[in-house]
Amino acid sequence: MDIKLDDLTGTEITSLIEEHVHNMGIHYPDDINYGFNIEDLKKPEITFWSAWEQNELVGCGALIELDSQHGELKSMKTVPSHLRKGVAKQILEHIIEEAKKQGYTRLSLGTGAMEAFEAARKLYENYGFEYCKPFSDYEEDPYSVFMTKEL
Repeated sequence: MDIKLDDLTGTEITSLIEEHVHNMGIHYPDDINYGFNIEDLKKPEITFWSAWEQNELVGCGALIELDSQHGELKSMKTVPSHLRKGVAKQILEHIIEEAKKQGYTRLSLGTGAMEAFEAARKLYENYGFEYCKPFSDYEEDPYSVFMTKEL
């Protein structure tokens, strides 16, 4: 798998992010939906990667700089036809290593509390993320859980 920086201009990645935002809208009320659209992901404090097998997009993920020592994992998404093939695991490992290279000592994330997000929560738990209070500008809500990991 080739994981590379992405400028978010390709049709494949645009479609995947649109699908991700749509799916987030199914699970979250509008006032609590933390999903990022393409324009949100182009902010300078965000580094975005896409994952490819040959010429086929298989997933993506982003890293937001919250401060000089704290990053946020964001917009992890696997193309549906590649679920349960280790795509998310490889993207997560890549982002954790990049966060370390950037000097972060902590990496945090928010994900869904619903059953649809159980596999994601298990993946993060397996990589040492622990449940925590909301960080940054997030607030407690019944739809979300927050996790963090010391790097």
